[in-house]
Amino acid sequence: MRGNDEITWSDLCKVRDLIFKETGIYYESKKEDYLKARVLKRTKETGARTFQEYYHNLVFGRKDGEVLSLIEELTVNETYFFRDFPQLQGFAEVVLPIYLEKKRSAGQFTLKIWSAACSTGEEPYTLSIILREMIEDYDLWDLRIDATDIDRRVLRQARLGLYGDRSMKDTPVPYRTKYFQKTSDGWRILPSVKKCVTFEQLNLADRSIMRRKKGYDFIFCRNVLIYFNDVSRKRVVANLYDALLPGGYIFLGHSESIGRITAAFVLERMGDFLCYRKP
Repeated sequence: MRGNDEITWSDLCKVRDLIFKETGIYYESKKEDYLKARVLKRTKETGARTFQEYYHNLVFGRKDGEVLSLIEELTVNETYFFRDFPQLQGFAEVVLPIYLEKKRSAGQFTLKIWSAACSTGEEPYTLSIILREMIEDYDLWDLRIDATDIDRRVLRQARLGLYGDRSMKDTPVPYRTKYFQKTSDGWRILPSVKKCVTFEQLNLADRSIMRRKKGYDFIFCRNVLIYFNDVSRKRVVANLYDALLPGGYIFLGHSESIGRITAAFVLERMGDFLCYRKP
């Protein structure tokens, strides 16, 4: 019998394939050490005596049990307010005003935004602040920001809306005083910012749930697609395309591109950044 710290590459491949099946996230061989360390951690935390015992629990346990806990252990939640400021500035000052004017001309005063991998909430709250700053007739609009993530732990923190100094490092000083309350525990986001933001657990690889996501004007799916392989990336992008309204935009991470896997979007250059528009 092997000890619980003896995990072979063959063992890891079984876990890798299971995670890929459940989430579309794919770990290449260069991620072996990362994957092994987290599988070992979960093996010990669950009290399993061997990898085989842990894997049995992983495969035959409850759907919302250890598989989800391992996924949460594997996901990366690096984020902060106003991350990639130039892109957000382009959205706020170039894309958003033109888009809103078209909707006003059509007598439409609804706006739906999806933060597709919201982590601990900094991105959707940043978008809420931008909307409050940039929309002059704010009170006339029905605004909604849907914030989703597969990780239950980060969603609990997001709903709490309390942040440390690291999350605030790129937040302009005027916004700190206008939209946050400084407490002994950290920076608490004000209710006026939280009002239009709704959090929900969602797996981007779950086709049945993704089919229900419709009618979005803007989707922010930044620094997510890099964790998928070409097959799952193409599937997720197709679902995001279906979720957008015609004329709507999707914003990706700085190093991400979808030009190689789909020609369905129109690539637009806005100053120093790129975004994709649904025709």
